[in-house]
Amino acid sequence: MTMWQDIRIQSLFGIELPILQAPMAGASTLEMCIAVSEAGGLGALPCAMQTPDQVRRALGSIAAATRKPINLNFFCHTPPVPDEEREENWKKRLTPYYIEHGLHPIGTTPSSARAPFDDTYCRLVEEFRPGVVSFHFGLPQKDLMTRVKATGAKIIASATTVAEARVLETRGCDAIIAQGFEAGGHRGNFIGDNMAGQVGTFALVPQIADAVRVPVIASGGIADARGIVAAFALGAAAVQIGTAYLFCPEAKLTPFHRQALRTANADDTMITNVFTGRPARGIVNRLMRDVGPLSEHAPAFPLAGGALMPLRQKTEPANISDFSSMWAGQASRLGREMPAGDLTRTLAAEALAKLSTETGTEVRDSEAPVQAGTQ
Repeated sequence: MTMWQDIRIQSLFGIELPILQAPMAGASTLEMCIAVSEAGGLGALPCAMQTPDQVRRALGSIAAATRKPINLNFFCHTPPVPDEEREENWKKRLTPYYIEHGLHPIGTTPSSARAPFDDTYCRLVEEFRPGVVSFHFGLPQKDLMTRVKATGAKIIASATTVAEARVLETRGCDAIIAQGFEAGGHRGNFIGDNMAGQVGTFALVPQIADAVRVPVIASGGIADARGIVAAFALGAAAVQIGTAYLFCPEAKLTPFHRQALRTANADDTMITNVFTGRPARGIVNRLMRDVGPLSEHAPAFPLAGGALMPLRQKTEPANISDFSSMWAGQASRLGREMPAGDLTRTLAAEALAKLSTETGTEVRDSEAPVQAGTQ
């Protein structure tokens, strides 16, 4: 028996372990990316909240530290059409909090920096030629997809429904991330926005696996060996893990976010749009309780976050979490505090041991050829 039941992802990406670190914008760091890739998984660098110059510097540092494949992640949202009435209503809704904290009423709303994939980012992909490029909220336009493909990068993207998975396959994705409702952070939905109809990971994975020919990567509620083994049993070829990596020292978190992760129960998270304007799962705080969690007043993504910036700047230094997103999935109670590289190897070893026990078969190293990625 080979090391894993399904080695398509290892062969496709040139990695040793079928474990992907989720690209968590704001929390992931280049140190985490390097550690996971060096451990044999696929580290990720989220780019949507970084300027092209910041991405370039990070890629230079990564290239100097590892020759292993990495995943560059980008958003593919359509910039919103300005809606002055909705934005003014949102600012009025937040005004009592401004007064409470001694802030002047909002004048010009600060911008919330989350940029979609464009020509400038594509040029970076063409220059650095990462092993994998991933997209959230759908895929970029056809000409940009063609250029990314031409670099040799494998393309993956998130699907929250079977219909979305079929679209991603038709448009050229090499593998599809099945993002269940349990997952922390932003939902990757791009066909419809009805959160009441979103599907859990272990119902979604086998249905997507049956509907597409490309490998499926399970994401959402997976934080230990049991989840990894279950994902494989349901047809996944790999897992993408996010919240468990937030417990690693490489994660960039506020003290209150790290503390909340340590104590949160599965029912302490909700889907909310109040921080960015787009549904995302996070640990419940004051703002979510007061105005949400899904508020019709929140401007479209990513505009909702701009009006919160002065409140965050005022409260975060005092370790107050009232107005800050604390993204987390429903399996945070399974998190363990250890370095990202150690976590990657530990998860893989424990999953293999469990597979060996359940099948009664000796598990040994994979004989599949693995090609080194190009940075």
